Amino acid sequence: MRCPFCDGKEDRVLDSRETKEGGEIRRRRQCLKCKERFTTYERIEKEMPQIRKKDGRWEPFDREKLMGGLLKACQKRPVNRAALEKLADDIEKEAFSKDSRDVTSTRIGEIVMRRLHDLDEVAYVRFASVYRQFRDVSQFMDAVQQFLKPVPEKPGKEQKK
Repeated sequence: MRCPFCDGKEDRVLDSRETKEGGEIRRRRQCLKCKERFTTYERIEKEMPQIRKKDGRWEPFDREKLMGGLLKACQKRPVNRAALEKLADDIEKEAFSKDSRDVTSTRIGEIVMRRLHDLDEVAYVRFASVYRQFRDVSQFMDAVQQFLKPVPEKPGKEQKK
């Protein structure tokens, strides 16, 4: 590990902890050359699934790209970062829960829209306006009308009477 302050190559680990979610290990380190302290995070490297884009290209799944879209949709909304991280985790799990490691961008977009519908109405309409590429106000109004309709339950969930 290279020191971010002096570019030294040797350090010692002062403390290691699992993050709350358990998916990462946080390590507090001290550079042996300049004595500065810094933190690193280790995450298990997974074989990243491939996303088939609308134009037919394939690209690796990028969680940061997903988070960027969620952050833009929820900008200036009462949704905290932790809720968005959890939402991204849930979207990722749902999108890649099937046997296939490859998924279409359309499937991911639909999952995001459904999850945002449940989370925040303004974020949902913002995301929909970009994802569906609205060209005029009537398309925007259609999305608002769709929001006012109830979302169908996922298959396998029983409805309460």
